[in-house]
Amino acid sequence: MEALEALVARHATRWFQARPVPRAVLEKIVDAGRLAATARNEQPWEFIVVTDPTRRRALADLTDFGKFIAEAGACVVVICRATTYYLEDGAAAAQNMLVAAAALGVQSCWVSGDKRPYAAAVLATVGAPADHKLVALLPMGYEAQAVPRAPKRALESVLHWEQF
Repeated sequence: MEALEALVARHATRWFQARPVPRAVLEKIVDAGRLAATARNEQPWEFIVVTDPTRRRALADLTDFGKFIAEAGACVVVICRATTYYLEDGAAAAQNMLVAAAALGVQSCWVSGDKRPYAAAVLATVGAPADHKLVALLPMGYEAQAVPRAPKRALESVLHWEQF
């Protein structure tokens, strides 16, 4: 799948089939995150892939709007060292992974992490250093049901030339 097709194919999925995502596919997805743009080339990110159902359930139970993490085939926990631009860098890596996943036939849904009350508990659950920042949890898997795409604003309504 080409990059622009993957951008169109990517959408939030909260219902997953009960089947794992192969390790090789997950490695390709995380590799896309590793290749993201990063301020000053700091590359502050670390990625913890959680495939164990008990561990995914523990992560799901910590979140307020991520209960479906338990049903996904995997969850990529995106964390960063506390650099000046950790959030921008981590978000770029997460977006790369969302698009790469779609290109490989896997869907996901961004579950917020930064500044959430459960961030420290998630870090502890995955054994991450407490001085790192939780950027996102990315549950990934194969869709259990077709999800209607949320409408997007038309290009003409968001594109401005030279000034607003």
